[in-house]
Amino acid sequence: MAVPRSEMVFAAEPLIRLGAFTLVLATMLLWEGARPRRQMLLGRARRWPGNLGLVVIDALAVRLLIPLCAAGMAMQAERHGFGLFNLIGAPGWIAVPASFLLLDLLIYLQHWTFHAVPLLWRLHRMHHADIDFDTTSGVRFHPVEILLSMLLKLAAVALLGAPAIAVVAFEVVLNATSLFNHGNVSLPGWLDRLVRQVLVTPDMHRVHHSVLRQETDSNFGFNLAWWDRIFGTYVAQPAAGHDRMTIGLPEFRAPGEERLDRMLLQPLRET
Repeated sequence: MAVPRSEMVFAAEPLIRLGAFTLVLATMLLWEGARPRRQMLLGRARRWPGNLGLVVIDALAVRLLIPLCAAGMAMQAERHGFGLFNLIGAPGWIAVPASFLLLDLLIYLQHWTFHAVPLLWRLHRMHHADIDFDTTSGVRFHPVEILLSMLLKLAAVALLGAPAIAVVAFEVVLNATSLFNHGNVSLPGWLDRLVRQVLVTPDMHRVHHSVLRQETDSNFGFNLAWWDRIFGTYVAQPAAGHDRMTIGLPEFRAPGEERLDRMLLQPLRET
């Protein structure tokens, strides 16, 4: 008896995600070492233990507190026939790309909301408190934010009836593009302009990490660059230029703020 393709994808999902994450992270770290875009304020040894330590804590938090992953929710939707695309019997050539696009739009709207709502900003600001900007910034998220994001993703997958292959593809691409667009790497100007017609580039996303609030509240996309243009949140370049712009938040600039314990407790602190 042949195993359905969706079940094969679901079974391989952990290895696919881990393999893609490791490959892209290693590639970005090598690229940053060979051709850095900006001079770093702190050395890697001061920042990487905290940023990469969050990867482990976030993964454990999701695994222990949310037993069903997004691909698992997609499998449940397929088996029990719930969710929009299952209810209307949408063919895969429609359901897969539509699910990918709608999930990416969801991440954009979620990101905007975490800036707009003060309580959520207290969680998300830890990501922005990094006073340098490199590929490890792309995994620097508070575990509570990661848990909330996962719950929102599960609800979206269930409502859409998104195919498992679309969910796995989306999560792999989202992780890869987050590592890429936080990279301290330089693209030729012509190539950056071309790529950012579709994907968020490091120069485009770096604007979002500016110390200036009007620039922080721009360029919310993680993967596709279209949403910022559609919703009017696109800023092409930082006012001070990429070499002179200040990264981070004004209230969390002491080197000690890069310690893992300080980052985890940051949402509870005023400064």
